[in-house]
Amino acid sequence: MKMKVWRDWNRLFLLLCLLLPGGWAWSAAEAAETRGKVTGGEAYAIPDWFKQSFLDIAEDAEEAGAEGRHVMLFFHLDECPYCSRMLRESFEPEDMKALIQQHFDVIDINIKGDRQVAFDAETSLSEKELSDKLRVRSTPAILFLDGDNQLVVRLDGYRSARRFRHVLDYVSSGAYKDGSLVDFMAGNQQAGLYQLQPDPLFRATRDLSDEKGPLLVLFEDDRCEDCAEFHEKLLAREDIRAELAPYTVVRLDTGSDEPLVDVDGNRTTAGAWAGALKMTYRPGVVIFDQGKEISRSESLLFPFHFKEMVRYVGGGFNRTMTRGEFSDQYREALLSSGVDIDLGE
Repeated sequence: MKMKVWRDWNRLFLLLCLLLPGGWAWSAAEAAETRGKVTGGEAYAIPDWFKQSFLDIAEDAEEAGAEGRHVMLFFHLDECPYCSRMLRESFEPEDMKALIQQHFDVIDINIKGDRQVAFDAETSLSEKELSDKLRVRSTPAILFLDGDNQLVVRLDGYRSARRFRHVLDYVSSGAYKDGSLVDFMAGNQQAGLYQLQPDPLFRATRDLSDEKGPLLVLFEDDRCEDCAEFHEKLLAREDIRAELAPYTVVRLDTGSDEPLVDVDGNRTTAGAWAGALKMTYRPGVVIFDQGKEISRSESLLFPFHFKEMVRYVGGGFNRTMTRGEFSDQYREALLSSGVDIDLGE
């Protein structure tokens, strides 16, 4: 009986911790009697010009390679707002559609799907199992494969059409054989698109080796297309700023030569560190705890998903459960308490 009471109190404590922003007082009055709803999803259709594959990926890659093309695996989730936006912006416009059809065979994989996929000679799994094996955590996830069925580039999450086109050029031209995507993107992006914005949230420290608590590092530069949206739709929100209260937040300009000391004590610069971390997207967010990378975002995030990522470390949940376990429990706690979850913008 004592064990049951303890478990019940433990569940209640966990529920409160999941709901309280960063551990502060909850502003809601009482848990609602009705269950919350998930909103903000967007229905979309997979383009009919995607390859009608038998899902023997090695065979698809070999066929594409023989024609001087690459396979593009498009991992998606039903009603994923990021998938819908990227399909609308980067696959439907005629110029993008023509470019992709010329150089790529696109195959869709539903991360909750049950179709069998023969990924290689040793791996035959359902779409869901394959997605788990490949650790697909953000959709859309896009994997580019060469004619030998070897991974060339992987993108996790949304990319703007202009940035995505750079990746298409990198793969289709074979530039990956001679250099990294990081260097290719740096050499092909227009400067002066964005002016870095000050924010009292940012700490001026340039020695990160002593930051053992939650640390959020934001990488930006003047070539960033999505940084303004990141500031306006995420950092400007009071609920997100509350979630960031436990953090040291440091913004780094990857175009600057100003020296810094990274979390491992190495003397470097923002650009060199971003390159070492293989950050190919701006704004790029990397979250550390006790000097170790816990999570990162290299794609556009909407408020709910960003708050969830921040709370996972800010609340210390990364020390007791996996990200997937936290996500499931956090969402269930919200819905059970009558709180609606908006997945959209």
